[in-house]
Amino acid sequence: MPRPFSQACENNRAPILTVLARVFATRRRVLEIGSGTGQHAVYFAPRLPHLIWQPSDLPEHLPGIGAWLAACPAANLRPPIALDVTAPDWGVAEVDAVFSANTLHIMPWAAVAACFARLPKVLAPGGVLAIYGPFNYGGAYTAASNARFDAWLRERGAHQGIRDFEAVAALATEAGLALLEDNALPAHNRLLVWLRS
Repeated sequence: MPRPFSQACENNRAPILTVLARVFATRRRVLEIGSGTGQHAVYFAPRLPHLIWQPSDLPEHLPGIGAWLAACPAANLRPPIALDVTAPDWGVAEVDAVFSANTLHIMPWAAVAACFARLPKVLAPGGVLAIYGPFNYGGAYTAASNARFDAWLRERGAHQGIRDFEAVAALATEAGLALLEDNALPAHNRLLVWLRS
């Protein structure tokens, strides 16, 4: 099948990798939630060879991810698995790192809450969570481009929209996660890093 393509993945992968190489330096197994096209997985895995990289997404996205993995194989890259964050049991072995990019503003808020609530079942104590995407702070957009993006998202679906950092941070705290870093990345995006205590 033709490989799905996201220009955003191409644009943001190098700045994200710079942070992941540091915060995942002592990790061994990472679960990527919402792998999308699969482009991030095939870019990050060979550049972080100490990690076992496990892509995941809803079933309808797995063929596209699989096409990327077939075209760009890496020894530490695992076949994608089906994962619905709202499921009570993810059926995933314990990992010491979780990564997700551009997912929180696509999921319904109830799914975002479910994702954080279920993370302690798979993220080991001392594990690191890294989430990339746009966020609002103090209820305000950080840039005019984010305001336009948010309007576009809400036109696509009323359940979508840029999330407030404070609301996401509260979910993380409830899940036993302590914020380590809030990294500013290009195009008014952030890479938030938490540690499970």
